[in-house]
Amino acid sequence: MNFGLALLLNLAFASTLFASEWDHARLQLEQPQTITVYRDANCQCCHKWIEHLEIHQFEVIDIISNDMSKIKEKLGVSNMMASCHTAVVNDYVIEGHVPADDIKQLLLDKPAHIKGLSVPQMPVGTPGMEMGLRKDHFIVFSFDDDTQYQLFNAYQTNAENNYLPLNHAE
Repeated sequence: MNFGLALLLNLAFASTLFASEWDHARLQLEQPQTITVYRDANCQCCHKWIEHLEIHQFEVIDIISNDMSKIKEKLGVSNMMASCHTAVVNDYVIEGHVPADDIKQLLLDKPAHIKGLSVPQMPVGTPGMEMGLRKDHFIVFSFDDDTQYQLFNAYQTNAENNYLPLNHAE
């Protein structure tokens, strides 16, 4: 086998090893959706979350902000639901590292009582927060205009250390 082919095969194998489990889509939308993401210029996990959205066919408008707290306040994100970046898609607010399939489920269901979805704080293992083998269990909350929140989806790992959604089954 020549050196070039061996290198290409090794790179292909390595890319499958390091691909994110979040790259596989459970849900498909009829057409790509535009999502506006507000983030701090220095945040690397926000960049990774944007890449996750693009893999899932979202068209991202990336807006850098020096005052994320003002944006969160304007969009009605409470401190309890806050994370690092905030997004808007079809009048829904998306806060933090929400998996693309949960955003798609929200867009497919179109619930009138929900203002948005949030993964509060920055749990390790969520889309954009992948850090090796560590994966925290996490909850995707829905919230309304009265800052009431409830479970939208929850993720925990199985024996193979892969995430399993607990609410919206495949």
